[in-house]
Amino acid sequence: MSKREEIFRILPERLKSVIGKRNLDFDQVTEICIRVGRPVCVYEGGREVRLDYFPGREELKEIVNFMSRYSPYAFEEEMRKGFLTIEGGHRVGMAGKAITERDRVKNLRYVSSVHIRAAHEVKGCADRVFPYITNQKELYHTMIISPPGCGKTTLLRDIIRQVSDGNSYVKGCTVGIVDERSEIAGCYLGAAQNDIGLRSDVLDACPKAEGMLMLIRSMTPKVVAADEIGTKEDVEAIEYAMHCGCRILVTAHGNSVQELKKKPVLGRLIQEERFERYIVLKQGDRPGMIEGIYDRRGQPCC
Repeated sequence: MSKREEIFRILPERLKSVIGKRNLDFDQVTEICIRVGRPVCVYEGGREVRLDYFPGREELKEIVNFMSRYSPYAFEEEMRKGFLTIEGGHRVGMAGKAITERDRVKNLRYVSSVHIRAAHEVKGCADRVFPYITNQKELYHTMIISPPGCGKTTLLRDIIRQVSDGNSYVKGCTVGIVDERSEIAGCYLGAAQNDIGLRSDVLDACPKAEGMLMLIRSMTPKVVAADEIGTKEDVEAIEYAMHCGCRILVTAHGNSVQELKKKPVLGRLIQEERFERYIVLKQGDRPGMIEGIYDRRGQPCC
């Protein structure tokens, strides 16, 4: 099934017709934003395509019903987090009225915005970094740093795939993935929709810190991978995994190694030189553009 068909499966007929008339290249479409009473915006190849179509509340309700197979309560836990993952690994974020219980969000009602983020795999995008993040067929403890939207998850996914399968720089090994936001593997009904390699195991929609400990105790991974670390609990779980002999592969929001070093939580990991390599990405005309690769002291490797 093509990316276009996977996304169209959750759209109402009128909206499919409007989008279909624009002859969009779905290999270049990154996001479709649908808001009640406002024009639909499609982001294709770095440009915004604004459609002369203003969806109503019933149409957004229809999208939610399609995604949840008309059983939204069966997907209450996912909706509580504000997103669902559909077939193909596409992530659909939602906003609307939050239903709370004991000061925690229980569900969303009256959904007023739906953002469809199209899953994109760029196989081979990690080829350039492998000479710098491996040594004697072993992966260095590696952190990918970038601002939002620069492709850190795309790069992370391809590193995972190649480490799991093995290549000329690293021997294939087991990779435990904690995919809290369902973006690395893009799991749908528990099955990975993205290629994460033949030796990878995924804990989908699981909190990172708890998931890392679960994987170490139950799946004996050689490498533990997670996206967007940042909490005290994340750091403690990473330190535990390192003490257990696991190699660590993670991403974090930031613009530089020096910037992260000043942050109260992640700063300690960097100051103590726990990570051996940092890959810093920058804004560009394509995802995954590398600003530099640095060693444990923050000195350039390339």
